[in-house]
Amino acid sequence: MARRVGKNTKAAREQAETKAAYTLEEAIQIVEKIKFARFDETVEMSLRLGVDPKHADQQVRGTVVLPHGIGKTKKVLVITSGEKMKEAEAAGADLVGGDDMIEKITGGWTDFEAVVATPDMMKSVGRLGKILGPRGLMPNPKTGTVTTDVTKAVMEIKAGKVEYRLDKTAIIHVPVGKVSFGAKKLTENARSLLEAIAKAKPATSKGKFMKTLIFSSTMGPGIKVNLQTLEFAK
Repeated sequence: MARRVGKNTKAAREQAETKAAYTLEEAIQIVEKIKFARFDETVEMSLRLGVDPKHADQQVRGTVVLPHGIGKTKKVLVITSGEKMKEAEAAGADLVGGDDMIEKITGGWTDFEAVVATPDMMKSVGRLGKILGPRGLMPNPKTGTVTTDVTKAVMEIKAGKVEYRLDKTAIIHVPVGKVSFGAKKLTENARSLLEAIAKAKPATSKGKFMKTLIFSSTMGPGIKVNLQTLEFAK
């Protein structure tokens, strides 16, 4: 039996398909225009790269603080010891602890959305790889979540720092904000993210780095961007 397409979904698709690809600004304006859900939908960017994720030297991963955040303040856990605990609390961490937090996580507790750890705790935190890794929560020096500068790490996450990471199909999926932000702020967030990814191009990557770029809201269709209109994507 064919799946019935809702009236709102059909109308959104019809508006989205008037052109094969758009400029970044046009694409986000369309995403904003055709949203129909009653809740504040998240706008997500999907970027396919011309790299092979099977090769370690072609991995693309990093973080960027978006100028307008993503519309949600993350619940941050800091795993540390001594005076750094007070520093983490003062910085605004929601949860702070040491071996007690490690034990809770080992038991299956994951009521947090970001984890920061100081280097002295990583030997113990390393045992949590199987739990935190699949959730994208494992602290890592490359993303600034293994650090002695706890204040900076916590404040950046609270300010809207997002992590971008290549998946097994060579695609990066990242939220760039909420529909309610408006096209201007969403475009500025998206541009900051894209510029950061462009700078993270592996030295071993050959040929065209950015292959396809699509934006969509939670319930809406994908809107394709013409990468030739982006100076850093050519």
